[in-house]
Amino acid sequence: MLMKSVLGGVVAASLALAAGSAGAEDKRFRLKMHSAFSSNTDILGPAGVRIAENLGTFSNGTLRVQFFEPGALVPGIQYFDPVSSGSLQMAYGTPGYGVGQEPALAFFTAVPFGPPIGEYLAWVFYGGGHELYDEILANYNIKGRICNAIPPEASGWFREPVESVDDLKGIKMRFFGLGSRVMEKIGVSTQLLAGGDIYPALELGSIDATEFSMPSIDETLGFYQIAKHYYLPGWHQPTSLGEIMFNMDVWNEFSDYQKQVVDIVCDANITQEYVDGEARQGDAMYRMENEHGVTVHRWSDGDLAKLEKLWYEVAEEEAAKDETFGKVWKSYSEFREKHKSWGERGYLD
Repeated sequence: MLMKSVLGGVVAASLALAAGSAGAEDKRFRLKMHSAFSSNTDILGPAGVRIAENLGTFSNGTLRVQFFEPGALVPGIQYFDPVSSGSLQMAYGTPGYGVGQEPALAFFTAVPFGPPIGEYLAWVFYGGGHELYDEILANYNIKGRICNAIPPEASGWFREPVESVDDLKGIKMRFFGLGSRVMEKIGVSTQLLAGGDIYPALELGSIDATEFSMPSIDETLGFYQIAKHYYLPGWHQPTSLGEIMFNMDVWNEFSDYQKQVVDIVCDANITQEYVDGEARQGDAMYRMENEHGVTVHRWSDGDLAKLEKLWYEVAEEEAAKDETFGKVWKSYSEFREKHKSWGERGYLD
């Protein structure tokens, strides 16, 4: 409650200082926001509802945003093209759901064996990452804003124990983002499914295994009812970011003040969502092991080393064949290299 009060106060104070007389004469918008995550999905769902409400509150009611559940307007993760064309005004999801249009967008959700949240957000907001994200989306008539952050994810639910990542060869698995390319190198057949589609696919045997998110989020989706072996760490998503996006024609009609509202609401949400995510995982892990009968495993150092080696192979291969991917990979890598002298020595292991 204190965090909510503090963040609400920060947002209100920031906007009050910025607004002055701004906002009173702004054009009023009634916006339909598609969500890739259902409102009852732990952390991700309530965050989307909160973003919609805060945009209305702190714009003095000039940005009235209605949250729509996945499937109400378009299927869960299939919002990129509708926002681009203008058939959707805005959407809430994560950049990696746009990899079918631009593979490099995956960098703005999560990077395998990537940095912790501080370094990641430093690259996004101060190291040129968001500018590259903007540049990519502008080609599709979209304005996006990084608006979410969650702690590390888990890396898989399996019906039987996995002795080595080599044993994954030949299975069908729901997997997300850049990590899916690593899994494919091992011999896994990967599919990208929306959260609400995973349980039935797992139950029916359309997939053999899955990953989705953190323990508290995975718990709400019920994977433990089918698969009892849970593997960590989420090497493919050490930190994950999310977005809201607007059709560019809609965005261009916003006043400067309304655009600032979007920035401040998103900055506040990133903090609140990440802290909320950290707070919930200890209890969720306890329930997994003591109430749901789940066995929690950690990948061996050898398995993690193999996965990391394969990730760098994937990154170099993709950079060589996709100019945009290569440009983003270069920016990300150069930032991490410069940050290394601080990152490796400034923190306790």
